[in-house]
Amino acid sequence: KKKTNSNQMVDGKSTLRNKTMGAGTLKRRRKKKKEEKVQEEVPQNEFEINTTVVPAEDVLDLTEKELAEKHTRILKAQNPNAPQNISRFNYVERKYKFEASVPQTAFHFEDDGYMILKNGEEAEIMRERAERKRLAMEERKSNQVSKASGQDSDSDLDDSDESDVDDTEEDVLKNQFNFCSRATQTFTNVYKEQSTNTEPPPTMDFCATATQWEIYDAYIEMMAAQKRSLKKGKKKNESVETQLKPKKQDKNADTIMYSPPMAKTLRVMERMINQNTNEELLEDFKFWEDDSDQFKTMGTLLPLWRFTCDKGARKHVTGLSWNNYYSDLFAVSYGSYDFLKQGAGAVCCFSLKNPSYPEYQFSTSVGVTSIDFHPEHHSLLCAGLYNGSVAIYDIRQKGNSPLIQSSVHSGQHQDVVWQVLWDRHSSSSPSFTSVSGDGRVTNWKMAKNELQHNDLMQFYGTTSKSSKNGLLYNTMNLNLSVTQQQDAVDQLQEHIRSQSSCSCASFHPSQPQMYLAGTETGDIHRCSKAYNSQSLQVYHGHSMAVYATRWNSFADSMFLSASADWTVKLWDMNLSDPLMTFDLGAGVGDVTWAPYSATVFAAVTDDGKVHVYDLNVNKHDSLCEQLVVKKAKLTHIEMNPSEPVILVGDDKGLVQTLKLSPNLIRENDQMVEITPQ
Repeated sequence: KKKTNSNQMVDGKSTLRNKTMGAGTLKRRRKKKKEEKVQEEVPQNEFEINTTVVPAEDVLDLTEKELAEKHTRILKAQNPNAPQNISRFNYVERKYKFEASVPQTAFHFEDDGYMILKNGEEAEIMRERAERKRLAMEERKSNQVSKASGQDSDSDLDDSDESDVDDTEEDVLKNQFNFCSRATQTFTNVYKEQSTNTEPPPTMDFCATATQWEIYDAYIEMMAAQKRSLKKGKKKNESVETQLKPKKQDKNADTIMYSPPMAKTLRVMERMINQNTNEELLEDFKFWEDDSDQFKTMGTLLPLWRFTCDKGARKHVTGLSWNNYYSDLFAVSYGSYDFLKQGAGAVCCFSLKNPSYPEYQFSTSVGVTSIDFHPEHHSLLCAGLYNGSVAIYDIRQKGNSPLIQSSVHSGQHQDVVWQVLWDRHSSSSPSFTSVSGDGRVTNWKMAKNELQHNDLMQFYGTTSKSSKNGLLYNTMNLNLSVTQQQDAVDQLQEHIRSQSSCSCASFHPSQPQMYLAGTETGDIHRCSKAYNSQSLQVYHGHSMAVYATRWNSFADSMFLSASADWTVKLWDMNLSDPLMTFDLGAGVGDVTWAPYSATVFAAVTDDGKVHVYDLNVNKHDSLCEQLVVKKAKLTHIEMNPSEPVILVGDDKGLVQTLKLSPNLIRENDQMVEITPQ
């Protein structure tokens, strides 16, 4: 008990002693104990590896079974830091596109060196070459020593040595870091100097003052001296008067140069030169046929010549017309359909034999809006102008003025003349019909030196303003019945149609008294020369202006109409509704029938395309839809009466000739059966 009590007391004293110690002494003692423990754990041998395992703080406490379990991991050659949303600009498609493949390789260090492995194949090759070179050098030295001592060496051995040396020299390994400068010296050419001395020409100073009277007196004296020399028969220098006046020989030469036979000869030479220049186009015009047409139903158009002139530059092609006698001659009229940009116009006659320059050309002070060749008198050409006048040109006459032109006193139109047409069946004096924006359809006859006019139809101003207001009041009157209001609306629509201006016309091929007149409201009137009060029938089918109407020369009851509402319609004159409607996707400028077939027609649109249809092959889709011009509108089209060639004009002043492929020139003189849509 005493011992235990004494121990307890000792412990109690130690605790009291610890309490009485300061905090700094406690820290020093704890640090000293830790150092002693570390010294005990350090191995005595400095090369011995310390096997003490110090677990990390975030290590999981796993069992032996969990530690013995195997986990497999697959290493992939992909860079986790590589971006996956790279987009680059594609210059072909003109937009940004995402890159599907991204490079996964990352180079941390890269350096190009010239060191090779000591035990590698390249080092072995270099050692072999060095050994061969050393042996060759030793043999060469030994040969030189033997020659110096008088010993003859075998020539074959020398040759072999030289070949070996050459081989060794050829097999020398080139060092890319060893640069040697090589130079050669050449002889410089010897320069020679050569000079000559000449004497300057003699000069003298002369000065004087002259008045007009002195010049006049000298001139008179010279003339008198020349007259005296002529009387005496002496030959002297030509006088000023004889120099100014051409001799008889020069006059004859000028007459020969400007004579009609010389002009004809020059024209033939010009055509020969053009034919040599455009030999390939002439061969295509004569012999080209698309061989692929045998395996398909579609057709193509082959571009041939292009016709331009200075007077028609940057103007609209407002009219095309083939000559019925000369199949290679056609006329083109130039003007402007933009009413804010009006200027001078021109009429040019081109030939397929000379595409470089027009055969005939006439200038006008205003734009020319329509043109037509006479069917019998092949030199007469009628034209309609922007100011409302009509004119007749004779291409045989020289000069720029027309043969006859209408005026205000002779019944000139008050608006643009949209179309002129010669009468095909007139037995008396030549006559033609004009269609104007003022609503008048006028017939003109040539009588000596003037034009006599006769109005066939008046489409504008047939009702008074009071009647129009009355019709409008009837449509707004609520006291009327439904049937009365509907009748009033019909009367108002008929009144609006009656006031529409005329835009195109076409005469019947077998009945010369009958003609069609298209209006800007979309209606087509079938009229007769015998009745000028009202039309025979009105066809309502288009919603915008009608630009062209064409009768079929084989089936004379059928006709086509082209409008700005993007459609071409096929009509039967005995029916009020169209038989077929063709939507071309753009405003239609002109349409024409083929002269060799009753079922083929072609049309041009504002997007620069030419559409060719054959109703005998396909009644719904075109056989050819070809882009002819870019950034331009096609205005007119005309087919050649004897050759498979069409003319196309645009709003830039360009006229192109296109040849039809065999699938587009199938002859057919009968119209197919068409049921109304």
